[in-house]
Amino acid sequence: MALPPLPSLPLSLPAAALALAALAVFLLVLVCAIAHVTAKTMPHKDAECRKGSAPNIHDPATRELSVVVPSYNEENRLPLMMDEALDYLEKRQKKDPTFTYEVIVVNDGSKDQTAKVAKEYCKKYGSDKVRVISLEKNRGKGGAVRTGVFSSRGKKILMADADGATKFADIEKVEEGLKNLQPWPKGMAISCGSRAHLEKDSIAKRSYFRTLLMYGFHFLVWFLCVKEIRDTQCGFKLLTREAALQTFSNLHIERWAFDVELLYIAQRLKIPIAEVAVNWTEIEGSKLVPFWSWLQMGRDLLFIRLRYMTGAWKLEAKKSN
Repeated sequence: MALPPLPSLPLSLPAAALALAALAVFLLVLVCAIAHVTAKTMPHKDAECRKGSAPNIHDPATRELSVVVPSYNEENRLPLMMDEALDYLEKRQKKDPTFTYEVIVVNDGSKDQTAKVAKEYCKKYGSDKVRVISLEKNRGKGGAVRTGVFSSRGKKILMADADGATKFADIEKVEEGLKNLQPWPKGMAISCGSRAHLEKDSIAKRSYFRTLLMYGFHFLVWFLCVKEIRDTQCGFKLLTREAALQTFSNLHIERWAFDVELLYIAQRLKIPIAEVAVNWTEIEGSKLVPFWSWLQMGRDLLFIRLRYMTGAWKLEAKKSN
């Protein structure tokens, strides 16, 4: 009696592994191709600025410090930050008349009264100390900071968030971090404020889901882009003028992940970076939407690595006047 035919067997383990490997390679090539084809560069507003008389990062510094404050719908939180910052800066100038500063508020296409609030400080302190740059359309935090940096006059340039989450007096801590990096190669160095020392306390206040997102983001930052800095996202960063010129001239990311690209560029250019613990308090009103913002940032991290790896984005040395 003839036996019925055996059913066809699935692929052997080696063949299945080979098929999965081939699929993985195909997907990697596809993602690399998409990253390369969709790569865009920021508009080079700095080139346009040089045609006029407006202050420009390419020109020699005429102030000791520039403070760049990106602001999007910050009419409620901006006054507290500006009051604290300007109070500190004015007292410092009285103690040391050689210390000169400017605060540049970049109104990133706000739909509220952010510009009006900022201009009140221009009236109070003078347009030489407080300037307001208004963008017609929202470009994102990276785009706003880049605009302010390109209009800076300071030997040192500080990025500071409009919410005032970091105590402004902690500028002395990041200044010390910058000083400790001397001698600066080609006048370049960066000192980053860090909240890494507060991580345990923040985890206790977060949901498990947000904690998981945080760890996932930190892993992607470490794996794809920046390994030496624990907190890349603190908005309190101090750069020498030359470091700001070289990093921001090469920057492409306009939204939340721009800090990571900034530090990635700095590492590629061998700019020394310090990470300094600062005081930080969470202020209500954050524009970051936990899930979607982290998802966008994760995509940007992958594309940062792939676009530089495939040559879609290239680093170029910039010359100052």
